[in-house]
Amino acid sequence: MTRSTEIVRVLAEELTRLPPGTRVASEAEVGQRFGVGRAAARAALAELERRMLVSRIQGQGTFTRRRVDYLVAPGRAPSWSRTLRAVGAEPRAVVLACDEVPLPDDVAAALETAPGTAGFRLVRRSFIDGMPAAWGVEWLAAALVPELPAALRHEESLDTILRQSARVVPERAWTRASMESVPDDASAGLGCRPGDPAWLIASLARDGVGGRPLLSTERWVRADAVRVVLELGEA
Repeated sequence: MTRSTEIVRVLAEELTRLPPGTRVASEAEVGQRFGVGRAAARAALAELERRMLVSRIQGQGTFTRRRVDYLVAPGRAPSWSRTLRAVGAEPRAVVLACDEVPLPDDVAAALETAPGTAGFRLVRRSFIDGMPAAWGVEWLAAALVPELPAALRHEESLDTILRQSARVVPERAWTRASMESVPDDASAGLGCRPGDPAWLIASLARDGVGGRPLLSTERWVRADAVRVVLELGEA
């Protein structure tokens, strides 16, 4: 067993006992503790990051992380916050923009409305247990919830707003999930480097009663924060 491997073993065992969001020792601190050079300490921390036991947040440092399951399954409400709370996580969303703009042609087609229809482009950064976890863009017709900007100041769950204001029952029409390289605009929200691998989850929600499309979403999710779990049939 190499010295670096031994350091990883010791630190991995210790880190699993710490709460999520605990700051991890720096390269210099690891090197001093184990009596190794900066290169060996850096390699050990990189291996812990590769195993998704810690998360490196750009400009802040490296922290312990608890990955949570994000379940995509028939009959499940397409609610980010509700899905995460169901597995014991504490989600929080920050609105970065909520602009009324004409819907782009591809979004209008997905929402089955005319191109150029007034819509809301909602950009949000999401946290899980206080740590950056997701960044996404959501589109919906402005007529569905005309008061959306004001509503978001009092309720951060878009699923709840749709149920209460638009009197609809959101459900998944379809979902696509793939592992992709994070683009520049999403990397800042995720607290990672451009090009890092992350989940790209695109989805369309419809009204479970009337069937009309409600919401088009494209969300980037840190792979070290979330395990995307797909249930496609009955167990």
